[in-house]
Amino acid sequence: MIEIYTDGACKGNPGKGAWAAIIIKDNNKTQLSGSCQNTTNNQMELTAVIRALETLGPGQTATVFSDSQYVINSITLNWKRNANLELWTALDSTTKDLTITWKWVKGHSGHPLNEEADKLANKEVVKMNAQSNKLTHIDESGSASMVDISEKTDTKRTAVARGFIKMDSETLLAVKQNQLLKGDVLGVARIAGIMAAKSTPRLIPLCHQISLNDVKVEFDYTDESTISITSTTNAEDRTGVEMEALTAVSIAALTIYDMCKGVDKTMSITGINLISKTGGKSTS
Repeated sequence: MIEIYTDGACKGNPGKGAWAAIIIKDNNKTQLSGSCQNTTNNQMELTAVIRALETLGPGQTATVFSDSQYVINSITLNWKRNANLELWTALDSTTKDLTITWKWVKGHSGHPLNEEADKLANKEVVKMNAQSNKLTHIDESGSASMVDISEKTDTKRTAVARGFIKMDSETLLAVKQNQLLKGDVLGVARIAGIMAAKSTPRLIPLCHQISLNDVKVEFDYTDESTISITSTTNAEDRTGVEMEALTAVSIAALTIYDMCKGVDKTMSITGINLISKTGGKSTS
C-alpha cells in the first residue's frame, strides 16, 4: 500500500508559494517539492497531489492524506470546481488509471508526516525568496549572458512538461477519428514536438546545446474538448532539459492548432508548465 502526504504553502495568497509531498512505499520514503512565483494556496495544494500521483504507475493503489478541505471535499463531497480548472483537469487525467482513497488530516495537529510535508513546502518558499533576485542570464553589468557551465559535471537530467489545447468537441472527434484533410494530427504533432526539443538552442538564444538521449511526446483526451500534451526529456549533461520539454509541448500544441485551424477558430493553447525535473541542484 502506498501512502502520500501532501501540503501547499503560499505567502500572500496570491503570492510566492510552494508544494511538497511525502510518499511512503515499501517502507521507503520519498520527498518531492517545488515552488511557483505567483500562485495561491489552493493551487499549491492541488499541485502537490498531482506531482505525487504522477510518480505512480497505471493500476497502482494509494491513499492520499491532505489537510486541505478544498482538495479532499471537492473530490469526496463533490464541491463545485469553480476555479483552478486546468489543475483539476490534470488531476483527473492523472488519477484515471489509479485507485485512490482520499483522507483529510487536520493540519498542525502533530501528525509527523503531515508536519514534514508542511515544513518542506515552507522551506521551498524560503529558498525561492533567497533566489528570487538572482537572474542567472544577467551579468554584473546587466547585459544578457550565457551561463558558464564549464565547472559542472554531467549528471542524469530529466524533465516533464505539460500543456493543453482546447477546441470544439466536433474538432476533437475529427482528430480522434483522423478525419481532417491534413492527415494524422497527433502523429505530425508528435514529430514536430520531438524535432523542436532537439532544436531548442536555435529557438531560444541562451540555451545550451544538449545531447538528448530521449524525447517523448504523448497526448491524452482529457475531456470532449481538450487534448493534453506531455513531453518527457532526458539526457546526461551539465545542465537541465526543462526548456527542451517545454519547447516540445509548445510546438506540438502549435502544430495541432495549425492542422485544425481550417475547421475551428475557437482553439486555445493553455496551461503550459513544467511538471517536474531531476538532476543537478534544483530537482523539483
